[in-house]
Amino acid sequence: MMALRILAGWFVLTGALVPLTSGQEQSIQAARLIEQHCMVCHGSPAPDSRIPNRDALRQLTPERVLEALTTGAMAAQAKEAGLTDNQKRFVAEYMTSRAIGPPGARQASMTLRCYSTPPLGNPAVGPSWNGWSPDDGNARFQAPSAAGLTAGQVPHLKLKWAFGAPGATSMYSQPTVVAGRVFFGSDAGFVYSLNADTGCVYWSFEAKAGVRTAPVIAPVKDIPGVRYAVYFGDLKSNVYAADADTGKLIWTTQVESHPLSRITGGVRLQGNRLFVPVASWEESSGYNITYECCTFRGSVVALEASTGHQLWKSYTISEAPRPVRRNSIGTQLWGPAGGGVWNAPTIDVQRHAIYVGVGNAYTAPAADTTDGIIAFDMDTGKQLWHRQFVTNDAWVENCRPKDKNRTENCPDIKQQNVSYNDVDMGASPILRTLPNGRSLLILAGESGGVVALDPDQKGAVVWQTHLGEPVAEGGQPGIGFGAAADDHAVYLPLERRVGGVTAVSLATGERLWFSPGQKPTCPANTACSGAQHAAATVIPGVVFSGAADGILRGYSTVDGEVIWEFNTARTFNTINEIPANGGTLRGPGATIVGGVLFVGSGYGLAGQPGNVLLAFEVGR
Repeated sequence: MMALRILAGWFVLTGALVPLTSGQEQSIQAARLIEQHCMVCHGSPAPDSRIPNRDALRQLTPERVLEALTTGAMAAQAKEAGLTDNQKRFVAEYMTSRAIGPPGARQASMTLRCYSTPPLGNPAVGPSWNGWSPDDGNARFQAPSAAGLTAGQVPHLKLKWAFGAPGATSMYSQPTVVAGRVFFGSDAGFVYSLNADTGCVYWSFEAKAGVRTAPVIAPVKDIPGVRYAVYFGDLKSNVYAADADTGKLIWTTQVESHPLSRITGGVRLQGNRLFVPVASWEESSGYNITYECCTFRGSVVALEASTGHQLWKSYTISEAPRPVRRNSIGTQLWGPAGGGVWNAPTIDVQRHAIYVGVGNAYTAPAADTTDGIIAFDMDTGKQLWHRQFVTNDAWVENCRPKDKNRTENCPDIKQQNVSYNDVDMGASPILRTLPNGRSLLILAGESGGVVALDPDQKGAVVWQTHLGEPVAEGGQPGIGFGAAADDHAVYLPLERRVGGVTAVSLATGERLWFSPGQKPTCPANTACSGAQHAAATVIPGVVFSGAADGILRGYSTVDGEVIWEFNTARTFNTINEIPANGGTLRGPGATIVGGVLFVGSGYGLAGQPGNVLLAFEVGR
């Protein structure tokens, strides 16, 4: 085999100098940059890491990779490597084997437009699933009249249609279904309005960044010609209101200026107030020795729904970050930081409060409002009370004791008594009322603890249950993106690598049953396991839970028996003729409306990418 090496822009092959073309030289330069700077982390990430591996990166769009290197989570790493703008572009195109397209190219690729666009019906009339949960309490329970699907019919669910999202690699926006239309977003930055029956496209809207939130549809006032708006947030902390009939922009507001901030949890609407949770990916850059770690604080922002005007903003960490020390190369380090709000706020109209689960700290010592729950006054944003469940959990990517990329930016585990567990309360609190009239707030986090709190007693603990310790196969024993609850039980999908679902009594916390995880249908690696990170969804008699290997299952709420399953991690013939495949089910759960189950498949962040929205109905 002949040897090849590069000398000042020339091939040296069998003793002869052959000049490189411009494209060849750029490709070789990009390959070198990737191996020198990117594959240090992405080449072989730890099994429980959030870092996507090489195969996952190849599935991304070049635009998304370029955005990450320029203004996103990888901007600090690109700066440390000294990449120029052209080199960032070379890396993005080489890694994905695709050229960066001109503006508007993705929009032009839309197919299957609906022949006509009748006015949107009243979202409040008829069966619907509007936002993260059909109820203000975030129980993710769909009543029989809206579900249109019984436990006896679930085993007969068949694929109705598959829709391919152009240019997408992560389907992490949960579909909203109202008035016979489906609204959802993708990481490619588009929000779509489809016909729920046929899947044809009414309109698509291009946001400034990827859209991960569950859209919310509601009436609007005082805007001529507009009857209903669709509200959503993007991964650059922009919030949008668009005309739900046409997709035309009404207003947009950026709720956080921190460059690594993002909106991942669904926005929630109450009256004319839109409540927006704010999180960040600063924990992915904090270890970098050239990065000024860390300055982000999680928050909840209230906007006027009709105008986008900010009414109030409340931080999860009351103390603003301040300079604390410099590292050995002179980079200024800050603290306190962290406490992102990854979940949709829970609304309590009776107590005039909203509740959010709060993530881990990025710096030590951790603020006592991290890894817990905070209650805010709905009108003013004043903090009413808070409760922490894991103390001093200061977590930053690549900062574990044995991580090869650990730097002095990392919290000092020995000197600062850091637990370093990354056990966010990433799921929305669930507010339910017992038959005796007592209200409970159910909170479940990645540590494996499930706790019921009394909202009338400032979060006093009513009962608590632990779901078990981490197992040998790896992963936390707890909850990633959300449990679900009916009138009797709370259903908890386990994010440990072997998966499983547990049901506990809503009244007492007693374990009712456990359904063990199934052997994954793909090779065990970072992107594939039996872990059940995705939010659960429950209808009378059946709870649905998706796994990292792409399997969606329906479990009997009586005993946990699997009564239906479907492998979404495959290619599909789509109704809009866009090439599409499914992958990891992580983040959002299924939505069920009028006898049809909708779910997006393919969570490209540390998972198997995908770009398909699936609709299932009872086979005829």
